[in-house]
Amino acid sequence: MRRLSRKKALSLVRELDAFPKVSESYVETSASGGTVSLIAFSAMALLAILEFFVYRDTWMKYEYAVDKDFSSKLRINIDITVAMKCQHVGADILDLAETMITSSGLQYEPVIFELTPQQRLWQRTLLLIQSRLREEHALQEVLYKTLLKGAPTALPPREDTSMEPLNACRIHGHVYVNKVAGNLHITVGKPIHHPQGHAHIAAFVSHETYNFSHRIDHLSFGEEIPGIINPLDSTEKITYNNNQMFQYFITVVPTRLNTYKISADTHQFSVTERERVINHAAGSHGVSGIFVKYDTSSLMVTVSEQHMPLWQFLVRLCGIIGGIFSTTGMLHGLVGFCVDVICCRFKLGVYRLREDVQLHNQMNNLNHHQIPLLDDHVPRE
Repeated sequence: MRRLSRKKALSLVRELDAFPKVSESYVETSASGGTVSLIAFSAMALLAILEFFVYRDTWMKYEYAVDKDFSSKLRINIDITVAMKCQHVGADILDLAETMITSSGLQYEPVIFELTPQQRLWQRTLLLIQSRLREEHALQEVLYKTLLKGAPTALPPREDTSMEPLNACRIHGHVYVNKVAGNLHITVGKPIHHPQGHAHIAAFVSHETYNFSHRIDHLSFGEEIPGIINPLDSTEKITYNNNQMFQYFITVVPTRLNTYKISADTHQFSVTERERVINHAAGSHGVSGIFVKYDTSSLMVTVSEQHMPLWQFLVRLCGIIGGIFSTTGMLHGLVGFCVDVICCRFKLGVYRLREDVQLHNQMNNLNHHQIPLLDDHVPRE
């Protein structure tokens, strides 16, 4: 009984077979079919290799949410060189709440404003990268993927000890501010704080020494990450007017970066530049100096590195192989039909399918080999 039930089960499974087997004696091979098969197999191999490279690659996914963190401090990283002596300039930050943050976290270092050939080459390279980033936004994703591997973005030190006078002041360091709008300004005189606000002691500085030509080697917000190039890095402004005002309007966007190499909370920002000459007689009022006005966005961007799952890669691979196999089969049949039509083989009542022709030939061969039967009415010898 068990054997009978097994046989019934096997016979039932055979009836459900969706892939019927064809005997090799009924299969006809041709040179054109072999050529199409070689082309199909080559295309399958090529596309499978390309799909494997796509599977290995990653892409960046951007998600947007409301920034609910208002209590934390915002770090500002500064490295600016001004073409004035350090005793003549001062830097401080005044936020929207009229809270002045002194320059205790900033250092003033006398330097030479002119760059060495090696430093100038570094600056030109960084400017070239900046211009490419403005044109090709996809390059930013490449920078995200290669973090901690790229070259340092800081200005390299001078390779020689020059005897030139120290005619500039490098203001560098970092400060922590509230996450509200603020104004970082560098102007003449050291800043002082008093109950009515703040001021800069500029009475003892000669007007002829005013020169706010400057170079922004680095300006960023949040945690410093090697490999990230910020919009104002390597920016250089030269002026020959003593009453020049430079303004930078910055919108800071909190950014959470999650890649396979690093996870950090940093900030991106966009900037708009403006400069003008202070001339009270012409109605252009203001104070000479460098002003960086920043404001934080209420949206937070989460940048995460994504990878194609294995099951999706296998599905795409099966689709490539099956699609090419089916498409080449249909194209081969269509091309064969068109060749038959072109060769004038398709005529009404004359053209028959190749299978019918072969069956007819086989029947003719059998008729030729058969011995004719004698009729009963024909007399035998």
